This record gives sequence, C-alpha cells and structure tokens, in this order.
Amino acid sequence: MKAYINSLCAISPADTFSGEFQLQVSETAYTSDFLKCIEPDYKEIINPNLIRRMGRVIKMGVAASLKCLKDIQLENPDAIITGTSLGCIEDTEKFLHQIVINNEQFLPPTSFIQSTHNTIAGQIALMLKCNSYNYAYVHRNFSFENALLDALMMLTEQPAHKILLGGVDEITEVSYTIMQRLQIYKSAKDLSPDVFRTKTEGSIAGEGATFFVVSNSPEKAFAAIEGVKIFYKPLDETETQNHINNFISEHGLSANDIDAVIMGYSGDSRYDALYDKMADSIFAHNNIMYYKHLSGEYFTSSAFAMWTAAQMIKKQVFPDAMKYRFVSPKAVEKVLIYNQYKNSEHLLILLSE
Repeated sequence: MKAYINSLCAISPADTFSGEFQLQVSETAYTSDFLKCIEPDYKEIINPNLIRRMGRVIKMGVAASLKCLKDIQLENPDAIITGTSLGCIEDTEKFLHQIVINNEQFLPPTSFIQSTHNTIAGQIALMLKCNSYNYAYVHRNFSFENALLDALMMLTEQPAHKILLGGVDEITEVSYTIMQRLQIYKSAKDLSPDVFRTKTEGSIAGEGATFFVVSNSPEKAFAAIEGVKIFYKPLDETETQNHINNFISEHGLSANDIDAVIMGYSGDSRYDALYDKMADSIFAHNNIMYYKHLSGEYFTSSAFAMWTAAQMIKKQVFPDAMKYRFVSPKAVEKVLIYNQYKNSEHLLILLSE
C-alpha cells in the first residue's frame, strides 16, 4: 500500500506553518503549563465572516488544510480523511459550561454543533463544497494511523484519487488540568527541552494540526509512505521487538537500512525507558531523532512526526533540533517513525525517498 506525500502543512508550537524547516523551540514555549501552537493570521487564509463562528481547533485545521491544497493548486480533493482523539474539546467544554450556568435550559446550539469530532472535516468540506468521501477517525492514539490506513486502502481501489489527510488535536486549560490529575501530563513551566533527556514522570502536553495531500503520483513528492503498522498492548519487550523487526523485514529491509528512527520520547520516565531499550537493541547503530519537545505530547502527534520525516527526506537534512543520538551523517532515504502511548498503543510508519 505505497503512496506519496505531494503536499503538507503543519501548525505546531514549533512555528511550522510557513513551511520552513527550521524547527526552533520558541523562547516562550516553556513558560506555560503546556506547549501551544504558534498560529497564523487566520484573516489572510479564511473568510473573516466565517472565522468568528469557528473554534480555535477548527481554525487550525481549516487553515492547515487550505494551505496544503493551495501549495499544489488542488481545488477539491477526492476525499477528506481526518484523525482526532479529543475533537473540538474547547467547544465541548463551552457547551457543558452552558448546561451548568443555564440550569440545563435555553442552551445556545453553536457550541454543541461545533463540539462533534467530525466538525473539522465537515467545515473543510463545506468551504470547499466537497461532496466526496469524508470520514473522521476517533481512536485515541491510533486516530491518525487509522485515517492513514483508510487513505492507503482507498488509493489501492481508486489509484487516481488525491486525498486530503489530517491529524488534529488541541489542548485547553481544563483538559490539561484533568489529565495532569490523572498523572499523564506535567507542567512545562520552568522546564526546557532538556527535560526529555533528564526524565521525570508525566509528559509535556501539546497540540497541533497537520495535513497532507497523498496520492499515487510520485511527481514532486516529499516522500513515499511505504507502510503503517499498529499493535496493541504487547505482552513484553520481546513481543514489541518482534513486531518492529517483522515490520522492517516485511519491507525487505534490516534495521541498518533505516537512516533515521524518529521516536516518540515524551519526557515521561515511565514509558520513555522503552524507547531507550529499542534504541540500544534493534537500533543500536541508527540515528535516533525525537520530536515531542517541539510539538508536545498529544494523541495525533504522529502526524507531526510524519511531517518532520517527509521534510527530512525531501530536504536531505538531519535537523539539529531533533537529534537525540546522532551516529553518522548519510543520505536520508528511509525514515522509521515509532511512537507509543503508555506502552499500550504502538505504531510504526515507514517513509522512503
């Protein structure tokens, strides 16, 4: 199920919307509890009359998707497929708040209408007047991967299609507070990217909106998507290693053929230890990269990882900001993404030149 990334766009805390591959951590990134996206001027992208009715995550998703389409002069995709775990969480919070303060009566409908998980994809379709296939996947840490698998399967059935694929999630003060109480997140205040090396319990929360146009056309492509694999709750480290080795061998490769492995280090000592073990065993001789000090941890952060991998292949660079363990410079032809959430939901994405 090979496909090509023809266009891409990311809105993230690393100021990536312009398409420049600088990946500089903002000086203010670690002055709040979580990493927030550096957002563009939406008035330059979206009709101002529409903006006032959009929640923040909807604006992020719409802006990233429109720029993604504009960059390759594609007016209307053949399908819109998105992945999101929490959806429009800010609008959900507003609606719940209105229930309380209005004593469950006379509720304004706007927040409810915009709180559903498919709102982002729906808004994109309405703006583009796209009546084609439109699907939103809501599968926690597998949300983006299931959207990607759907896109790849569609391209095997409809080889001429051009598909708009995205992964979007936002963070709010309320959702951060709840997940911090559950010991999932820790505060980013007074920390730095070094916390991803000197680990403590809890990850750094983040958010992002990342979109791609994928097709079967290799023309001017950023990278090829060779394969995707997800696996759930492995029994032990040996089973995890077997899944990774089998995925690599299925594509006729060995670990040494991978030029860079992008791992989902989140700064949480309880689960980052697994990445260290994989880096010291299967990938003992590989360049190890990391990315969540740029994006933060969120359920569809692997979409941002795929954005970085495609940029690395297209521009043939190993960004200094992503180097976790750099072994040797070489051509960037094959990049493997490995991410996992609480050692239960594991995913692999292989990209090539």
